[in-house]
Amino acid sequence: MNILYIHTHDSGRYIEPYGYNIPTPNLMSLAKESTLFRHCYCAGPTCSPSRAALLTGALPHVSGMIGLAHRGFQMKEYGMHLSHYLKNAGYETVLCGIQHEAPDENMLGYEKILSTKIPVKSIFERDVMNAHAVADYLRKSAGKNKESGRNFFLSFGMFSTHRVFPDDIGDIKQDYIMPPNVMYDVKTNREDMAGYHACAKIADDCVGIVMEALKDSGIEDDTVVIFTTDHGIAFPKMKCHLYDTGIGVSFMIKYPGNPAKGTATDCLISHIDVFPTLCDLCEIEKPDWLMGKSFYDVLNGDKDEINSEIFAEVTYHASYEPMRCIRTERYKFIRRYDYHNGIVPANTDDGNSKQFLLKAGVLSRPIAKEMLFDLYLDPLERENLVNDSAYLSVYNGLSARLSECMEKTDDPLLTVSHRVPAPDGSKVNKLSCIHPVDSDFE
Repeated sequence: MNILYIHTHDSGRYIEPYGYNIPTPNLMSLAKESTLFRHCYCAGPTCSPSRAALLTGALPHVSGMIGLAHRGFQMKEYGMHLSHYLKNAGYETVLCGIQHEAPDENMLGYEKILSTKIPVKSIFERDVMNAHAVADYLRKSAGKNKESGRNFFLSFGMFSTHRVFPDDIGDIKQDYIMPPNVMYDVKTNREDMAGYHACAKIADDCVGIVMEALKDSGIEDDTVVIFTTDHGIAFPKMKCHLYDTGIGVSFMIKYPGNPAKGTATDCLISHIDVFPTLCDLCEIEKPDWLMGKSFYDVLNGDKDEINSEIFAEVTYHASYEPMRCIRTERYKFIRRYDYHNGIVPANTDDGNSKQFLLKAGVLSRPIAKEMLFDLYLDPLERENLVNDSAYLSVYNGLSARLSECMEKTDDPLLTVSHRVPAPDGSKVNKLSCIHPVDSDFE
């Protein structure tokens, strides 16, 4: 089957199908034709590591993508990328819009690049133009592929919902918007969230353009559609954090013959499980480097669960902030590895909500080296149970399982005396930097 991979930037689960009052009717329509996963998690809540994990089926430190591609980080072997693998399997591989796995899109194995180079007033306008380019490909070129018997893999990446949010928020009423639950309900944060709403609407319009074209193309019944995002939204305590607000992502999959379309599942999955699942759906042999597990049997109703735990990590974002976590259905354990116990401010994207916390004195607040949460009783991850004797066995078990995973995968955090080195020429903000745009690099 064909594979259409639609992805946004920094959206977490803040779309209508996950219960939020955010204007995304096209994504709601897609959800009704898909299986929606309520508990999908990225393998790293920063852009390049997350995307590399999904597209290689391996944890970020295994693929080598431990930082941001545009700041000088790269994968160890780009032959692991899904586009290269599918190209070798006979697929026509097509990219439109953003990718964030390589400093140069030509490294990724795509035969065709549809992204428009026409000057635009805003990056969001480019999203819409790229959506039309995808629509044109689906209506014209994809039909030719069907005649020739050649399938396609098309990656459509949007800049939305990344900051900076649009200035024009249309008819969105700021007074009737609730900020994320980790932020105080005040005008500044409501206005910030209104910008996200406007950006989500643009992304949703793009999804509508693409899905309408797929229906018109005559190949809808031969195409797997997946929609996801890289990580949580670009607000404090979300993106670049290992709380569920950072690693929790939207994920839905639409495919021909789905016996459970229009339903949701609580099955625990990771982005690294997507690659092996696509191999099963499209009857392609799996490569030997895959670390994820196929959830094909969950889709067809043969299983309810595939994972007893998932893992996620941060090494570099704007600054160095090494941390690892293990999450089971009920528990989350996070361990931080750097020498300090303070907030790394450059790793939170700039915005009004960040300014609000800075003025309130957030930088004076320490962060625990280890955190343990009982997600059944504390889904917002507010109560650290590391020192609670009632949870000692849970702590010991999760700590051991996290260490075992790191040892088994040669995590560089276990093999360096001081810190994981950044590539030569990469850009890493000093810990003293308040904002990622600051030019004070290590």
